[in-house]
Amino acid sequence: MTPVNPAPSNTAAPIRVIVVDDQELVRSGLRRILRRRDGLEIVAECADGSEVVAALEANPADVVVMDLRMRQVDGITATGLVRALPSAPPVLVLTTFDEDELVSGALRAGAAGFILKDSPAEELVMAVRAVALGDAWLDPAITGRVLATYRSAAAPSPSSAVEVSELTDRELEVLRGLASGWTNSEIAERLVISELTVKSHIGRIFAKLDLRDRAAAIVFAYDHGIVRPAV
Repeated sequence: MTPVNPAPSNTAAPIRVIVVDDQELVRSGLRRILRRRDGLEIVAECADGSEVVAALEANPADVVVMDLRMRQVDGITATGLVRALPSAPPVLVLTTFDEDELVSGALRAGAAGFILKDSPAEELVMAVRAVALGDAWLDPAITGRVLATYRSAAAPSPSSAVEVSELTDRELEVLRGLASGWTNSEIAERLVISELTVKSHIGRIFAKLDLRDRAAAIVFAYDHGIVRPAV
């Protein structure tokens, strides 16, 4: 784990990021992308998932950007360790095009989303900002395949139809918006309701469906045909 000293600034506090990847070349690339001038700051780097808990204890962060394949502790295990911490930050998974099973495992472990490693720099910046704000980010290029893998590995839930029927029409609209990648403000604008009302609906959706976060809500929506992924 390599601490990174924050640069002084008189602007608004940046989004603090911890990068976890066993390849120095990848970490170097992320340092060039996740810059202070874009409102982001890498506060620590880890070369293995085994280092991330200590890094978070020494450097409080708003987002963890996590690789999946590492030598000692992989990204799925490390994501679970992060999410088990009090006040755990969201985890954004870095993946390649052929890691569907690993990504679905990271979602089950609590990741807030995933993005392809070869995505444009501006898209990675948007993804980090989104998960820092409590949104989810599911890269559309592989979402369909990942969710199919997630579905095949998930334990059957005979009560799911009952759970869906418990949602009101408005809650279904909000869930559909979540699964379409809309922010709370976008849902509010499109449904002509206040953001506070959107937050209340989301809270009730989580409670009724026993979901822990937005990523789980998105998976649920795709899995139950509320929205359908482009494959």
